[in-house]
Amino acid sequence: MTTSGISIDRYAPGDEKGIVELIVPIQREEFGIAIAAEDQPDLMHIQPFYQTGTGDFWVARNDGAVIGTIGLKDIGKGEVALRKMFVAAAWRGREFGVARKLLECLIAAAKTRGVRRIYLGTTAKFLAAHRFYEKHGFELIDQQDLPDSFPLMMVDTRFYALAL
Repeated sequence: MTTSGISIDRYAPGDEKGIVELIVPIQREEFGIAIAAEDQPDLMHIQPFYQTGTGDFWVARNDGAVIGTIGLKDIGKGEVALRKMFVAAAWRGREFGVARKLLECLIAAAKTRGVRRIYLGTTAKFLAAHRFYEKHGFELIDQQDLPDSFPLMMVDTRFYALAL
C-alpha cells in the first residue's frame, strides 16, 4: 500500500535495525521509559513473535526509512493485542496520516483473518494516543476485563478494546 510517498509493508527480515532505531528512542527520550532493545526480545524476533496465527507486523516507510510500526499479536480465541504502535515525531499528525494508515492496515488484516476483538494497553501519559484510539472506535476498559492471555506491559495503565 503506498499513498503520498509513504508505504505500509509487512515486516520482512532485515527491517529490525530500522524498527529498533525508531522505537527505542521514542520510548526512552520522549516518554522517559528506561528500556533498551535487549529488554524487548520481540523486536529482534518479529516473525516468530508476531507473524503467527492471526498476528502480523507492519512498517511504515518514507524513502526507505522506517517512520512507523504496528504489531498484531495473536492471543487466541479470535482475539489479538495491538502492540508496538510508534510513529516518528516528524511524521505524526493528520497531515501525514501515518498512524491512521498503520491502524487501518491492521484492522483490515484482522477482519480478513476472522479476529473478533483487538485489545491494547497504553500509559496514562500518552494523551494523544488515547484520543487517537477513541476516535477510531476503541473503548476504554478496565484491566480486569482483559483476557488472561493479554501480554501485559509494566508501563501500561490504560486499556482499550475494539470489537470487529
